[in-house]
Amino acid sequence: MPSPATAPPPPASLKRIVAASLIGTTIEWYDFFLYGSAAALVFNKLFFPDSDPLVGTLLSFLTYAVGFAARPLGALVFGHYGDRLGRKKLLVLSLLLMGGATFAIGLLPTHATIGAAAPVLLTVLRLVQGFALGGEWGGAVLLVSEHGDARRRGFWASWPQTGAPAGQLLATGVLSLLTALLSDAAFGSWGWRIPFLLSGVLVIVGLWIRLSVDESPVFKQALAQAEARKADVAAEAEKLPLVSVLRHHWRDVLVAMGARMAENISYYVITAFILVYATTSAGVSKQTALNAVLIASAVHFAVIPGWGALSDRIGRRPVYLMGAVGVGLWMFPFFALIDTGGFGNLILAVTVGLVLHGAMYAPQAAFFSEMFATRMRYSGASIGAQFASVAAGAPAPLIATALLSDYGSSTPIALYVIAAAVLTVVAVAAAEETRHRDLADVAPPSGQGADRTAAAPEDARA
Repeated sequence: MPSPATAPPPPASLKRIVAASLIGTTIEWYDFFLYGSAAALVFNKLFFPDSDPLVGTLLSFLTYAVGFAARPLGALVFGHYGDRLGRKKLLVLSLLLMGGATFAIGLLPTHATIGAAAPVLLTVLRLVQGFALGGEWGGAVLLVSEHGDARRRGFWASWPQTGAPAGQLLATGVLSLLTALLSDAAFGSWGWRIPFLLSGVLVIVGLWIRLSVDESPVFKQALAQAEARKADVAAEAEKLPLVSVLRHHWRDVLVAMGARMAENISYYVITAFILVYATTSAGVSKQTALNAVLIASAVHFAVIPGWGALSDRIGRRPVYLMGAVGVGLWMFPFFALIDTGGFGNLILAVTVGLVLHGAMYAPQAAFFSEMFATRMRYSGASIGAQFASVAAGAPAPLIATALLSDYGSSTPIALYVIAAAVLTVVAVAAAEETRHRDLADVAPPSGQGADRTAAAPEDARA
């Protein structure tokens, strides 16, 4: 029997919560991916015009990577206060920060106007984007995981994950439309600003929806229990969720970081670096590459809930492992298809890659949520996910571009992704299956080491 905190909410309420998380994450990923696409297409000319084209692209991707560097800080800050104050308040703040930074990029003067100050300001705004996204993901998936039906948690929690392809779809679609309607000169002069300014409208819509949902009942229950024992000496540990995570869940943090390697690296190679590789090495036009990513992102969006539902039936680990192994095996065919220069082959390469990526990304929300106890769950899930992004997604387009520059071949890039897939397979194979865990259970999952079982009850719970 499910506990009161995990009993399925009314269908209308759950759908509203899922919609709020999905729309919010879509907007935030739109903002984040928009920067990545612009970095590949125009930022090298607008903010680094004195460099060789490929070097300018490298510098542009370097500012792109800076956003990932800020994500662990966002995970720490948002995770800490999200575990103390609640998921909803922090999600509203993250949306405001992300939308404000993206809107400001749309107003930013370029190198031609203010010189070296332009890339500096661009980097600062990218840091704000990364900080906001570092706190967004954990809160969004937890809000759904902690509200949802435990028997279908993988399915429901996968919907916020569709915010990534939806954001990619929206960002790529807007850019594709603009590049189709505008000349290269017009797009480079002012057209690139439109998608960034559009973020202001999207944030208003997202805030209106996100403010309408309630706080997670699981969190409310855990908070009430913590308030009831405030006088305990061990309650001091509850004021620092990060300390509790590192003390009781350090193995889970390492598993989450390893699990993200193939998922994160493959995604940014498939969706961001492809815009460089296809246009420079395969002779494909910018419009064709964008259209291929657009079509593949639509398929990616559609398959994620299916992978999430499958994880409810056979487990998080088997589905995740299928994705990691599949992505590793697909890398050489992926580049071979792109090298043909055919539009159909380009669509096939990106679509299959993203379908396999979805097998990792879909169960990830429920998998990571189920690893951690309630009062340290926001911190734990966010730290595991976002610290990995610094070593995985942040440098992925940069490393891939550098390898292409040095070797002039896709082979080292394919081997790079395959190495990440091997690391992910090892991490997930070492993890415990989590799909039967009750998120309302106040104690950290057992069987992960003596450091947990020896902890004091008040310190290790809720």
